[in-house]
Amino acid sequence: MHIEFSPSRRSTVGAEWELGLVDRRSGELSSVAEQILEAVRPDGQAEHPKIKQELLLNTIEIITGVCGTIAEAKADLNDSLDVVHGVADPLGVEMFSAGTHPFSNWYQQKVTDKERYAKLIDRTQWWGRQMLIYGVHIHVGVDHREKVLPVLDALLNYAPHLQALSASSPYWGAEDTGYASNRALMFQQLPTAGLPFQFRKWAELESYVEDMFTTGVIDSFSEIRWDIRPSPKLGTIEMRVCDGLPTLEEVGAIAALTQCLVDDFVERLEDGEILPTLPPWHVQENKWRAARYGTDAIVILDAAGRERLVTDDVADLLDRLEPVARRLDCVAELRDVETILRYGPSYRRQRAVAQQHKGSLKAVVAALVTEMREGIAKD
Repeated sequence: MHIEFSPSRRSTVGAEWELGLVDRRSGELSSVAEQILEAVRPDGQAEHPKIKQELLLNTIEIITGVCGTIAEAKADLNDSLDVVHGVADPLGVEMFSAGTHPFSNWYQQKVTDKERYAKLIDRTQWWGRQMLIYGVHIHVGVDHREKVLPVLDALLNYAPHLQALSASSPYWGAEDTGYASNRALMFQQLPTAGLPFQFRKWAELESYVEDMFTTGVIDSFSEIRWDIRPSPKLGTIEMRVCDGLPTLEEVGAIAALTQCLVDDFVERLEDGEILPTLPPWHVQENKWRAARYGTDAIVILDAAGRERLVTDDVADLLDRLEPVARRLDCVAELRDVETILRYGPSYRRQRAVAQQHKGSLKAVVAALVTEMREGIAKD
């Protein structure tokens, strides 16, 4: 099977941000996506070009166009947020983004009436119906197919860093799971989800995809739902590691870190360097540690088994990537990662709110809604 990769201009960026819809008074999820999507649909068009439906009727997704800078991507997302707020506010509906809703029950949620979603639920049953989860996906353009898999493999070294910084799903079904990102481990239960295989050549990927088609596992490439995957039609590497992020500032920070990592790896490839990779068992262990411990995770750095606190490694990484950020005009957005380190990822902030309000998860949802509108509360 031949998989055509449509090259993109190097290091262009795009973002997909999944948003939950909640009732303003109760904080419960609200299945009003169809009403909102109809209200924002431009006259004469089947749908809004940047505000999309998702698996569940309590969810919408906003996407950017192809952007040259992170600032441009943030402005694009903000414009869509304003459009959605304009129609959701009169309905008494708010938006939030986190890996999971702290207390709404999965079995009460309605699935969007679309054939591909019905097929997914029919196949995956109990696990599929439990996918009450939200994420952020970042696309970064790659200008040649042969760079894609080496860069993807190298990105896996930093998947736990991205997971820890974005972790925002400590609660599930009104219980504290003990995990920073319960979403990360739930999502990998779906067929073809989870960590990618570490293919060395494009032909190996093509052979894998052909096998998946032949055996009926998938009907389209998009059904490969890896944490990091090539997106051949768009000409990008798509980073899907992250939980839903509550604020535009955090989306920008994670997007900048992803863009800088990809661009740095491409530059090093062009200079003839063989990019560092981790054995698959280390990659798997790092994912679990980041999901469990968040920014307290001790991650494995190399095949020799050296380990380090993930936040210490992030701090050094930001310094190393600063020249890349200057080249990409995203220094400020990359440094916004330091805001996450200072105030804590969302899972920490959510637990702090619950503690301040005697365990109230309604207060947690209210805080997530406020952050969506106002950003992280700073001292």
